[in-house]
Amino acid sequence: MPKVTPISRRKADHLRINLEENVRSGLTTGLERYRFVHQALPELDLKRVNTILSLFGKTLSAPILISSMTGGTAEAANLNLRLAEAAQATGVAMGVGSQRAAIENPELAKTFQVRKVAPDILLFANLGAVQLNNGMDVKDCQAAVEMIQADALILHLNPLQEALQAGGNTNFMGLIKKIEVVSKQLEVPIVVKEVGWGISEKAARMLAEAGVAAIDVAGAGGTSWSQVELHRAEDKFTRQLATTFVDWGIPTAESIINVKRAAPGMTIFASGGLKDGLDIAKCIAMGATLGGLAGQFLKAAADISSRPQMSIRPVRSVKSPVENIIEMIRLAQKQIQVTMFAAGAGTLDALKAVKLIEC
Repeated sequence: MPKVTPISRRKADHLRINLEENVRSGLTTGLERYRFVHQALPELDLKRVNTILSLFGKTLSAPILISSMTGGTAEAANLNLRLAEAAQATGVAMGVGSQRAAIENPELAKTFQVRKVAPDILLFANLGAVQLNNGMDVKDCQAAVEMIQADALILHLNPLQEALQAGGNTNFMGLIKKIEVVSKQLEVPIVVKEVGWGISEKAARMLAEAGVAAIDVAGAGGTSWSQVELHRAEDKFTRQLATTFVDWGIPTAESIINVKRAAPGMTIFASGGLKDGLDIAKCIAMGATLGGLAGQFLKAAADISSRPQMSIRPVRSVKSPVENIIEMIRLAQKQIQVTMFAAGAGTLDALKAVKLIEC
């Protein structure tokens, strides 16, 4: 059994809290303020409405990403395998959680390794960008990619979360230069993402100039990691500090607009509080290429129906966790396809040209 380290213990805490506690942002995604114009004469055959796309050398059945969530613990290993198996069955993309724990303790690498059940998916490795200021370099980034045979690397940005963690890594000075070095030297594309507080125009412009391949906005409106850290806090002072930031951040819709305005040619991933395929379709119409979902997939992978002690009301199902995830993905894909049909867009490129109405 792998040695329990402070990082793996923290990962276990994060997993438990995300499954058991209310950690939603006090903000909404902003997507509720937008709607499509219904086309009564779409001049399309629904069966021919095409949700397929190519990205980073892989073909996806739909613009859906199982967003980075977990790894570094035994339970996380099982969850990642279930998520990956469902991604393989449905032809969508997937990211793993931060691999720092496995870089520092190679015994944990297997908790992230999913290629044995998902040989064909678009798979994203993941490290915290701030670790480039704490001894990690291009070699470590390459090691994270090779560890899971990934197609690209996500570097995540989480300054507020680090500021709320005991012993958090809060030195973000000069980080953009190191991101630029990794972007130029790594053999695979670099995606930079926030973890739930969104991307500003300034940040988008800096990242574009640094040469990153894509930006995942991970806007406010979904999981708030300040609230996750609140539940981990061991003293009243830290809990009060974390509570302050429940409604902090840039909503997802605004973040997409920021990136599109600051870096018009940038590939955008949309995540942060997306609830279904309609939300994904809205994000694509706003300029995104992929829409990422996390919490709902995590709960399905964890089979919360077998956990009656949790605050979420149990829903009994005869289906396996993998079957439930597959059903969720297929529903999201169908929601995207029907949205495209009713909006008069036969392809994802056509969907990007559709104008949304702001309510």
